[in-house]
Amino acid sequence: MPKAIDLPSCLEVLKDGDLERYYMCLFSPEEHRHSLAALYAFHYEISRTRDIVSEPMIGEIRLQWWREALTGERKAEAMAHPVAEPLLATIKRYRLPVTSLISLIDARVFDLYDDPMPGITDLEAYCGETSSALYRLASLILADGREIGPADSAGHAGVAQGFTNLLIAMPRHAARGQLYLPGDLLARHLYTAEEYRARRNNEALAKVLTDLHKMARDHLAAARRWLAECPDYLKPAFLSLTSIEPMLGAMEKSNYLPFETRLEPSRLGVLYRFWRAAKVGRI
Repeated sequence: MPKAIDLPSCLEVLKDGDLERYYMCLFSPEEHRHSLAALYAFHYEISRTRDIVSEPMIGEIRLQWWREALTGERKAEAMAHPVAEPLLATIKRYRLPVTSLISLIDARVFDLYDDPMPGITDLEAYCGETSSALYRLASLILADGREIGPADSAGHAGVAQGFTNLLIAMPRHAARGQLYLPGDLLARHLYTAEEYRARRNNEALAKVLTDLHKMARDHLAAARRWLAECPDYLKPAFLSLTSIEPMLGAMEKSNYLPFETRLEPSRLGVLYRFWRAAKVGRI
């Protein structure tokens, strides 16, 4: 029998820091809930690195600790860690690919610095190694470690989610000089990095954002086509997709100011969308 995983600690991490994925755990089958919580708590710990360190090198050291924890180089420390220990137990129980988790860590190094995102394909790759990887790993857990077929569905879902989350976070990113808007898209619409850092709203920026909204919607539609045919037991891993359209809709309103408006999904709204999706079996 696999070692029992510390359910309360991982759920508490999510409840305090990633409420949407906390709810996703609650809407998932009980036999996999603790393992999903471990995976999502790990993702939360990695994704917030920039927010809790004072300089990039400290962030690099923090991420390196996680790499070494996953590869067994810090076994004793990992076994005493409230998130690493249950994550390692989850990896063992479901035979999760450690390479995917390490790639997720590697992708998050970009967050530590203020380098611009070179192009659309680079942004899609970043979302693929972060958000898409998380969807696929959660699907493997819900499939009890069995192969779940092509990664296209998780790929499209992750890009749709990643684009949307980065657009929501634009005010915070711009305030500290981070630029995730693809450089080739900025060049196409003649919007400069200097204008972005000055937080300048204009028609060129509106065109950039319109293109990104369309791409997010296209990837969401592709993910939903697969989800319409996939087994119901995998769908709890994709509940967060139900928040994408409402967030994009809010960003497309005429009074939306990209650098000033701070969007925050309502707790009741998230719960209602999850409940409805679970009830009808459609994301």
